[in-house]
Amino acid sequence: MEERSLVSWSTMISGYGMHGRGTDALLLFETMRGLVRPDHIVFVSVLSACSHAGLIDEGWRYFNSMTSEHGIMPRTEHHACMVDLLGRAGKLQEAKEFIEKMPITPDSSVWGSLLGACRIHRNAKLAEITAKELFRLDPTNSGRYVLLSNIFSSVGKGKEADKVKGLMRRKGVKRNDGFTVIEVKNRVYKFLVGDKTKPQSSQIYVELEKLMARIKQEGYVPDTNFALHDVEEEMKERSLAMHSEKLAIVFGLMNSAPGSVIRIHKNLRVCGDCHNATKYISKVTKREIVVRDSRRFHHFMDGLCSCGDYW
Repeated sequence: MEERSLVSWSTMISGYGMHGRGTDALLLFETMRGLVRPDHIVFVSVLSACSHAGLIDEGWRYFNSMTSEHGIMPRTEHHACMVDLLGRAGKLQEAKEFIEKMPITPDSSVWGSLLGACRIHRNAKLAEITAKELFRLDPTNSGRYVLLSNIFSSVGKGKEADKVKGLMRRKGVKRNDGFTVIEVKNRVYKFLVGDKTKPQSSQIYVELEKLMARIKQEGYVPDTNFALHDVEEEMKERSLAMHSEKLAIVFGLMNSAPGSVIRIHKNLRVCGDCHNATKYISKVTKREIVVRDSRRFHHFMDGLCSCGDYW
């Protein structure tokens, strides 16, 4: 580019962060600082990159430098990034104390970051406290209720999970369905969980069963914490296999050239079991699989993910 504006720098930094290349994002920011004065938007990209890569010390350094070096007062979104950074790293109590000491009133994005961290680390006690704040601030956001319900389910608290679902019904909050999109031969296909409406549906399930058997031989074990809690174990495994991510990947494998990249887009955060399964699928099929979810990109290749399982 003949001229690199603040927008172009910020976009590249954000892109590196979303793909898990946190160190590259920070190197680019350091280069940018010598040429363009950073603004509050760039710092959101920088702190987000630190969060996705688990760069805690660097995150604190850049957060503190906003006021000390650049005269920029951190806004709500910067605080949310710091809560996300601390929470992902398992520093949940530190994240909670950070919120309590905020000089501005925390909004739903800040508390939402903490609830997401509670899901990662299965901290039901803190999740319940956090969710109460979210239900007060953002009472119609179905994702908050679903997340709390899933946290309860993952730690064996089925009754508490059912209470959250009951609360949703009483408040008239409708759950947003998860779906996965894939483009094949210039056509876009949208898959829901258990979808049987697409072309080749019967063949998809035949190939899916074969693929699940192959990755189990490689060491894949279904994580039934991500299945409905009130069904039998065998049904849990079956429901996991029918998640939209897996259906879209199989459809892509069936309808693309050997060795080509499979690209899918999930509207929600990718399921933990699907994340693990996709690593094995990339290994047994020798395909690169790129998954974009609501938070970031995951590049799967040879049984590994670009996120390093830190997401």
